[in-house]
This record gives sequence, C-alpha cells and structure tokens, in this order.
Amino acid sequence: MTTTAPTLLLWLDEAAEIEQTLAAHIAPGALHIVRAKAGEMPPAEILAAADIVFAWDIPAGVISRMPRLRWIQAATGGVDNWIGREDLESRVMLTCARGVHRVQMPENILGALFHVTKAFPECHAQQRRHEWKRLTFDLLAGKTLGIVGLGAIGSELARKAAALEMRVIGARKSPGPVPFVEQVYGLDQIESLLGESDYVVLLIPVTPETNDLMNARRLAAMKPGAWLLNFARGEHVVDADLIEAVRKRAIAGAVLDAFRQEPLPVDHPFWDEDRILLLPHVGGRHPQKARVLGELLAVNIERYLAGEKPQGIVDPAAGY
Repeated sequence: MTTTAPTLLLWLDEAAEIEQTLAAHIAPGALHIVRAKAGEMPPAEILAAADIVFAWDIPAGVISRMPRLRWIQAATGGVDNWIGREDLESRVMLTCARGVHRVQMPENILGALFHVTKAFPECHAQQRRHEWKRLTFDLLAGKTLGIVGLGAIGSELARKAAALEMRVIGARKSPGPVPFVEQVYGLDQIESLLGESDYVVLLIPVTPETNDLMNARRLAAMKPGAWLLNFARGEHVVDADLIEAVRKRAIAGAVLDAFRQEPLPVDHPFWDEDRILLLPHVGGRHPQKARVLGELLAVNIERYLAGEKPQGIVDPAAGY
C-alpha cells in the first residue's frame, strides 16, 4: 500500500459515519482512510501503513507492528486505558477526545439530579396502581452542587446548574476562578467541598491521586442527606465503603454511571441497593455522537496536516 498522504486507520464500529464527516472537512487526497471494526485485527499491510489511528482502544502489542504510527487519537476523554501501556512508545503522540461530552453529559447529570429530587418514578408506580396520592418534590434551587473536576464537562454543568439557581462549588488540581462556580478548591481540600455539598458529582480522570478518592473517610465527610454521582470512572469509588455508607444512611444515596468492572457482574451487591441508581455507562451516549467525534477528529487532522499540534495532547505523567 503506497500513498503520499498520511494513512488514517479508523478502528472502531462508527468508522463509516466518521469518514463521512471527515469528507466534509478534509480536502480530497489529503488523507488516505482505511477502516477496521472494533475487536477485529486489520491485515498486516494496513497496520504497517497506518500513520494515525482513531480508536476506543487497541489490543496490547499491536503498536510494535505499526512502524509508521505517529499519532493515536483516542475516542474517549479519559485515557486511563492508554496510559501505562508498555507498548505505547514515545514516538507515538496520544490525544484525547476532550470536550466531546460537553453537551450530553451535563444533560444526563441534570437528569439524574431531577430523578433523585422529583418523585416521577413513584408517580408512575401510582399510575399503574390507579392510585391518586399527592407527593411533595424537593427543590434543586438553593441546593449546593459540588463538582469534582472542572474541565469542559464540569464547567458546562456549572453553567447549567447555576441557571437552575443552584449554588455551585468545585474542586480541581489547580484552583482558580471558573465562571458560575462560587468557590474552587484544590483536590487536597476536597473534604471542604464534600461537607458543603448536597450533591457531589465526580468528573475527574483516573490518576494515582484520584484512585479510591471516595473512600470511607471521604464519604463520612459528606452531608448525611447528600447524594454522590459518579459519571467519571469506577476506580474513584471504593465499592464496599459506598455500600456501607448508603446502608447506614451516612449519605442519602448514589447515582453511578461507571464501574470498576463493566459490564457490572450480576452478583455485585450494587444491584440490590435501593438507594443506588445504576446507569449502564450511558452518560456520554447520544444519537449524534459519531458526528461529534468525527468533527473533533477533523479539526485535529487539519491541524496535524498543517504542521500544528492537535488539541487534547495527553501528558502521560499527569495521566490526562
């Protein structure tokens, strides 16, 4: 396979739609595109020719069979599945899909907040019983939302929550002003955020600093009536400690969209906890996701072809 244009390997199931999006942005002949489905191994000649890979993940050991590879564009914002790979050589630049969840993730988080404050499920249950019983819904207005992680998703969530008249505070590695956030703490001050928040949302990457972040000590720092919402990674929460906190009513409950093992094992105790709502890792999914991914890829490829640095370059030492 010979071509003067860089070869892009779209190694994911959404390849056809992403290629259509690229065609609207990249000049004909500027890029050679080949496809492979996720979970399938491309032919050796395609691996050998690929300069760029766009994928959710690729099997271990394959990078060594790709001598031309210079850039991996991950299809995810979090890159914990890429960081620390023994085969991720220094010659290969890694970029993440930072910002692609900016719209749908805050919407889904707000949906979870409405779910735990508005008794619509109970109203539906009453409807099925032909039962008329007036209920009282709690307010979000005036409550404090603590956002741990103030990147693209967290900042957008802050804006939308403030529009609902919520008080928003946050925490991140480097404290500093963020629009619509009243107080920004460092991660080393997270207990202060936990003690003030009625709802705590986790939106941080997995790093040694954030692994097991929500353990028994930090869960105990939360308000007894507070809710924990994890829309980041399962590694942030110590499962046994969360179950104990919910059973003892140390916190009101939790909404979980990420787990240490996915799919969640059928015998995991989370399944039987009434005060823990399980979402099957759907926070970032929506019908137009492939188009959004394609547009992000197009922007980065345009920069790459122009000799500029793509957006979202990952620092392996930092973990994001």
